[in-house]
Amino acid sequence: MQFRIDHTDGQARACTLTTVHSTIKTPVFMPVGTSGAVKGLDAHDMCDLLQTDIILANTYHLYLRPGDETVKHFGGLHGFTRYPKSFLTDSGGFQAFSLSKHATPDPDGITFKSHIDGSLHYFTPQKVLDIQYNLGSDIMMILDDLIALPAEEKRIELSIERTTRWAEASIAYHRQMQQKGIGTDQNIFAIIQGGTTEKFREISAKGLCSLDFDGFAIGGLSVGESSDQMYDTVAFTTQFMPSDKPRYLMGVGTPEDLVENVARGVDMFDCVMPTRNARNGTLFTTFGKVGIKAARYKRDEDPIDPACDCYTCRNYSRGYLNHLYRAKELTYFRLATLHNLHYYLTLMRQMRAAIEAGRFESFRRDFYTRRR
Repeated sequence: MQFRIDHTDGQARACTLTTVHSTIKTPVFMPVGTSGAVKGLDAHDMCDLLQTDIILANTYHLYLRPGDETVKHFGGLHGFTRYPKSFLTDSGGFQAFSLSKHATPDPDGITFKSHIDGSLHYFTPQKVLDIQYNLGSDIMMILDDLIALPAEEKRIELSIERTTRWAEASIAYHRQMQQKGIGTDQNIFAIIQGGTTEKFREISAKGLCSLDFDGFAIGGLSVGESSDQMYDTVAFTTQFMPSDKPRYLMGVGTPEDLVENVARGVDMFDCVMPTRNARNGTLFTTFGKVGIKAARYKRDEDPIDPACDCYTCRNYSRGYLNHLYRAKELTYFRLATLHNLHYYLTLMRQMRAAIEAGRFESFRRDFYTRRR
């Protein structure tokens, strides 16, 4: 992987990240394709209509179904899905957190029950990398110990200790496997934990950033804390992260979250919000959110957003989207998802252009003015 900082404007960064499958301009939003597909879309939609350069898939879900060995049989995620650009795969740590009633961490890994059939499985730092070698992703996330907030200090300390120990095991194992010719084109990112307490974030960041990872993520946020707590934690944490490596904020978030965290030096984002909200009838626009199921849109001839040039807005009206949603037509999911992802991806491109032009703060003010 190659990484270059092209421009800065305050703390905001415009960078270029190159993998063997694509060149990624940051700041970047990665659409979430949990099981190897962004819900409602295919590789043609992602490449030709949305022009994405990287999407996220999930190790936990692909391990359980169809199985990482099956994905490997088809040539990894790229051969299986026919999406030719980059993949980032999450490690499964968040799924262990979100399915915590069925998961038990210990010093060496996480035991969990499959949400599909109840079968028992055990993830270790080495196991999740073996799965990701089979998936063939360009960026692999290591196993971490994620906790909900607020949490007791003892539990946060344990999370940091486990995450750091698992990170040391992960990087050692990855370099060993690369010497054997496995994973030579794959990159590995560590995940900083520590809740919203500065001393814990500093401990976690310093411990992880001293290790030879290709990039670093900020994890354990957007799990119950306020937006201001998130923003303050990100601003505090980035000062300990290497400036010459990618910075990834996991599972975040709203359009406002993207703008605020780009301002704080973050390069990469992912979140299910644009796709999930699309399916539930909420569409993002330059002026705010549209609840397309509302009766007032029944005969509305305008596009979702007159300022948008996505495939959906160029071809269909709010009235048609309102009808599709109410009729429960599957076509609605594709058209709405295309629009919401186009909005997110365009927002990132606009922020990059503003950083390159040295006018990011002006862009930030205009962003909020339009939404008011």
